[in-house]
Amino acid sequence: MDLSELKDILRILEEQEITEFELEHDGVKLRVCRSSPPVPAPPAPPGSVLAAPPSPAPPAPVAGAVGGPAAGAAAIGDAMSEEAAEESEANGDSPVPSPIVGTFYRAPDPNSPPFVNVGDRVQVGQVLCIIEAMKLMNEIEAEVAGEIVKIHAENGQPVQYGDPLFTVRPA
Repeated sequence: MDLSELKDILRILEEQEITEFELEHDGVKLRVCRSSPPVPAPPAPPGSVLAAPPSPAPPAPVAGAVGGPAAGAAAIGDAMSEEAAEESEANGDSPVPSPIVGTFYRAPDPNSPPFVNVGDRVQVGQVLCIIEAMKLMNEIEAEVAGEIVKIHAENGQPVQYGDPLFTVRPA
């Protein structure tokens, strides 16, 4: 997919007012999500005292293309906290950072056991957790085989792009 094709896709999506679009072609995934404009708050009744208005949410990414696990690894690694990265490098461990902003879940539903626990051995492609973003459940898979040595996020906790989720000691 070249730049002109990408521009054409974005132009069509904008003209049609499509808020979410996903395409996979020749091993390249493209996902475009556009948030709706903020809805103004209703006027306050006369004589009422209001708290400060909530701060606006940070803008959502408009488009992203990922060419596979290796393509996004450098960018994700740069976004990880320096402390977690230094700790992982010192031990030879492999951090698993969050590739998106969302809510971290250890299990597919509240009544199911977690996908992984500390001490579990994982294989490449094994689901480690789910991150819910914009009502979509995104499975996060292991990119290296090894042992889970640390789970950084708590179940139901919001995570940011690059936040460490797990630390895996390669096999």
